[in-house]
Amino acid sequence: MSRLLEGKVAVVTGAGHGIGRGHALELAKHGAAVVVNDLGTSVQGEGSGRDADVVVGIIESRGGRAIADYGDVGDEDQVEAMIEKAWAEFGRVDILVNNAGIVRDKAIWNMSAADFDLVMRVHVRGSWLASRAVARRWREEAKAGDGSAYGRIINTVSGAGLLGHFGQSNYATAKSAIAGLTLTTSLELASIGATVNAIGPGGLTRISATMGGQSAPLEPDERAEGEYDPQDPSNCSPVVAWLASPEAAHVSGQVIRAMEDKIFLMGGWTEDAIVSSGEKRWDATKLGQVFATDIFHTRAPGLRFG
Repeated sequence: MSRLLEGKVAVVTGAGHGIGRGHALELAKHGAAVVVNDLGTSVQGEGSGRDADVVVGIIESRGGRAIADYGDVGDEDQVEAMIEKAWAEFGRVDILVNNAGIVRDKAIWNMSAADFDLVMRVHVRGSWLASRAVARRWREEAKAGDGSAYGRIINTVSGAGLLGHFGQSNYATAKSAIAGLTLTTSLELASIGATVNAIGPGGLTRISATMGGQSAPLEPDERAEGEYDPQDPSNCSPVVAWLASPEAAHVSGQVIRAMEDKIFLMGGWTEDAIVSSGEKRWDATKLGQVFATDIFHTRAPGLRFG
């Protein structure tokens, strides 16, 4: 099998279970040395543990290289220490996969500010801190060399952030913010040749199981070799491996959903309808007709003045 990432070094956050675990295993399969980051919390962000050790053990048993990191992605010092550890152990970082996440689902009238803040801290602050840490180093590398650096950031979005989901005003907001982070940092890193993309995965994970009241799902490595399971959260991991590879140098600023056996290129906000006032200030009392006929098309255009 061709190994797309031979000699590369990857950091994967939230890699102790589910989607992140699948990413770590897939990147290692393609030759990357992997820093497996996981704080070891519950899906609600409570507690801590050594879940990353299991994934490191699997990678090493398959002949790969990996080390564990138990840092909190929302803590600036711990994120910097994680990236420093990767550099000290493997000499560089080429790939960052921001996957760490938690949920604290409640309807907005029942949600506390603490529930909102913690979800934003892990998803948005965590992705931003890790991205900044590698971006600074890649930029210094580019300035010291020929002006370019190998760099790949793959962030994690979700259908909740792209389409909305009841009871997840914190989680959906965080995932929408990560799409914005992806678009902006892809522009900022373009000058040094580094890419930033986002993956929208699917499948049954510890997080998605809590939404449907389902039992704990199988981990990606617990399925039979070569078995296709539409609920396997690692179905999107080959896309992540490709985006992290030299082959994908031309792809940046994209949001891609990979669910079951399908890949979807997502389009951003577009100007779906445009109406001009004719170089004069809008009259609020007439906007109802404008929206009905020319924006939402719920009324025939011929009835503009009816």
